[in-house]
Amino acid sequence: MHRLTSCVFLACALAASVARAQPADSTAADLDSVATTTATSAAPVATPPPSSEPKRSLRDRMYFGGSVIVSFGDVTRIGVYPMIGYKFTPKLSLGAEIGYEYLKYDDFDQSGHNYGASVFGNYRIIPQLYAHAEYQLINYEIFTSPTTSERDWVPFFLVGGGLASRVGANTWAFVEVLFDVLQDNNSPYEDGEPIVTAGVSVGF
Repeated sequence: MHRLTSCVFLACALAASVARAQPADSTAADLDSVATTTATSAAPVATPPPSSEPKRSLRDRMYFGGSVIVSFGDVTRIGVYPMIGYKFTPKLSLGAEIGYEYLKYDDFDQSGHNYGASVFGNYRIIPQLYAHAEYQLINYEIFTSPTTSERDWVPFFLVGGGLASRVGANTWAFVEVLFDVLQDNNSPYEDGEPIVTAGVSVGF
């Protein structure tokens, strides 16, 4: 009996000694190992592929320019038409234009002033060729006699196209041939008469 008790006591003492000899941070080390393994085996986060077309800034999409009209004869005509446009796509753009022109009539020694604005759309078929549509509203000074005149708003709807040619790093010269399809009674253009304008644009 005394021998059995001694054996049990000795076994308990050895177990306690082994427990004290085990490092206190073994549990923490095991947890760190599990966390490292889990993090290593986690699937990598997918990144979206780069865009094929870089995003263009507002300034890159804007273009501006205009045309100047100078003609002499029975009627001297001097006009300026600044415009600004915005490219929604490389082919499609919309814009607006304002204009003023001075006219001098030699036949009855009078002068007049016309002004107005328009909105337009361009579609680039190829870089050098584009289709053009424009709604224009011009306030004309209309002479009813050599000494009297009255003012009236005259609408136009112009359709046609233009040719553009690069003349600088970001500068284009253009020539447009348009036709007025509204033919208002006070329109100065006859049915089927081409309206030819030329100008310069930056960023077009």
